[in-house]
Parts: sequence; structure tokens; C-alpha cells
Amino acid sequence: QAQAGWLQHDFGHLSVFKKSSWNHIIHKFVIGHLKGASANWWNHRHFQHHVKPNIFAKDPDVNMLHIFVLGDTQPVEYGKKKLKYLPYNHQHEYFFLIFPPLLIPVYFQIQIISTMIRRRFWADLAWAISYYMRYFITYIPFYGVLGSLFLLTFVRFLESHWFVWVTQMNHIPMEIDREKHRDWLSSQMAATCNIEQSFFNDWFTGHLNFQIEHHLFPTMPRHNFWK
Repeated sequence: QAQAGWLQHDFGHLSVFKKSSWNHIIHKFVIGHLKGASANWWNHRHFQHHVKPNIFAKDPDVNMLHIFVLGDTQPVEYGKKKLKYLPYNHQHEYFFLIFPPLLIPVYFQIQIISTMIRRRFWADLAWAISYYMRYFITYIPFYGVLGSLFLLTFVRFLESHWFVWVTQMNHIPMEIDREKHRDWLSSQMAATCNIEQSFFNDWFTGHLNFQIEHHLFPTMPRHNFWK
């Protein structure tokens, strides 16, 4: 599932086939039939991230719903306004209890299903239903309904840790702030950093350890980032 996530990311960025239409078609298949998610939901969310990375109110990836405070300025703002939704001085401790385990199994799952229904992404919904049908037809004979649900939840629990580790390590250490109206190149460089290259890191991260190159050339095939 984690590797299917990096694969759909490739198709979503139109970086595999020369024809955009082929990328769109296979993207729907991979994210829909292999992962049970929505291509339109992913495109809308992820393209906002690429346009305005690490900018509050514009990048959905740094919208932490008052659970965490990020960067240098947000903690100061929350302190001045006395916003105490949670004990933020302990967020480095409760981070591991909330963000990695709950992002994909709970938050993304609710958001994806509600978005497909609310915005009437019926094609995406059909692909997602095909995923669940295939999954339960495969596993119910072995584990029953509850066992299959547990396995699905456990797989997404593990994947969520993997996903959070990869996506946060190359953005969160960088500047996170409100819109500064920088030029595009500067805004991308301020929000991205790279992780050491190795065979394992390339595989584990879907080559997103080269986050700078990916943000500067988002349609470049991932195996060319190192060049």
C-alpha cells in the first residue's frame, strides 16, 4: 500500500506516460482500485501543496486543526492569543500518539469518502468501491468480516506511520509561515529539503528524499531526480 501510494503520486504528477490522458487513467486505477481513495481528492489537495508549500491557509498539509503548532511564528501567535486547545509544550510527546497512527486510517478516510459524496465524484467512488469489493471478497473467507476489517485498519495504521515519516521529514524542518508573496522558485526552496540518497532511502520514500528536485520539476520522472 505504501509503494502504491508513491506510484499513484507518479501518475498524479503526469510523470510516467507521455500522454496526459494515460497518466490520468492509470492514476484513477492505482489510487482508486489499488488503494480505495479518490484521484480528484488527491489532485485538489496535493496541487495546493505544490503551489504554496508550507504556507498557512494555502497548503492543506500544514493545516493541523489546532492539534499541533508548526514553525517559528505560529507558536508565538497561539501564545499571544492564549489559544490552548492542547498542551502544545508536550506536542513532541503526543505527536506519536495522534498524527502517525490516525492520519490515514481515520482523518484521510473520513475526508476521502465525504469528499467523493459531497462533490459527486461518482467515478472515483466507483473505483473505491471496486477496491473494497475486491478486498473483502479476498479476505472474508480467511478472516471473517471483523478479521478483515481489523487487517485493513492495521495495514493502514502501519502505512500511516510510513507516510507521515516520509512526507514530514522533508518539509516540517523548513520554514512554515503565512504568505510572504515570494517568487515561485524561492517559495519552493524555502519549504523543501533533501534526505541522504541511498538505495533504501530511494525505495522507502518513493524517491521523495529528493524533495527539492521534485518541487522544482514536479513532472520529472522520479528516477531522474538524483541527476
